Amino acid sequence: MYDISALYEAASVAEAIELRRAHPEARLIAGGSDLLVKIRDGKLHGVELISIRGIAELAGVCEMPDGTLKIGPLTSFSQLAADTLIRERMPVLGEAADEVGSPQIRNIGTVGGNICNGVTADTAPTLFACDAELELTGAGGSRRLGIAEFYLGPGRTDVRADELLTAIYIPRISWERCFGRYIKYSMREALDISTLGCSVNARLSEDGRRLERVRIAYGVAGPVPSRCPGAERAFAGAPCTEETAREFARAAVAEISPRDSWRASRAFRLHVAEECALRALRESVLRAGGRL
Repeated sequence: MYDISALYEAASVAEAIELRRAHPEARLIAGGSDLLVKIRDGKLHGVELISIRGIAELAGVCEMPDGTLKIGPLTSFSQLAADTLIRERMPVLGEAADEVGSPQIRNIGTVGGNICNGVTADTAPTLFACDAELELTGAGGSRRLGIAEFYLGPGRTDVRADELLTAIYIPRISWERCFGRYIKYSMREALDISTLGCSVNARLSEDGRRLERVRIAYGVAGPVPSRCPGAERAFAGAPCTEETAREFARAAVAEISPRDSWRASRAFRLHVAEECALRALRESVLRAGGRL
């Protein structure tokens, strides 16, 4: 059923890097919820695998001294959704994790594997909206880059030959006094792939009357997840009104270019994108204690 020629197990990051250098054609596997499907479908004949599932240091969530949230890439979606720090500091990310697939997929699938496979939903839009940074470690040391720089194209990411993802960082400025909402649109309410996903992250002024800072990102609205920087800049400082919410949604949709596919037409995705942006901003403002 599974055409696998070899399986190597790494017990540490250093060992995983050495195995990658020794077996450059091998694929990393953590939960396997994406990779095993491809192997079963015959797309990776005779593949070699390097399992990183047992590297304990790559799982879990912690808060660093400067307030940055550090998420281990081997953290499963179920663990992310249930984590105390995520629920306190950035509940919208936990809510997005809880939208992924089925309970079985959420239990085994990892947030890092989802990123490294170039998947555009469900947690990716929220990670984009909260300015997440990624740490990649290889033989030459570690490097950090913004998540938007990491996605190179459909299913392509900036992981070098001997590297693996070792941390996901969410800066304090993206969760402190910030409130968000992720909305997934799919044909079914559960166990379905997103037709479109939209995540908003907002911080209000002290009096709750203005958008001090707002971020919006979409998944499945293009070949990779995308932010809408023009709308974000234009509405920083805007009053919290229904008119602002509607104008913001229209401005955000003007920055995306979804395609026609068997799952949904471009026109339908644009319609859904505008409505999701409107609802996500409304709910973010309400969660922040503001009013429209």
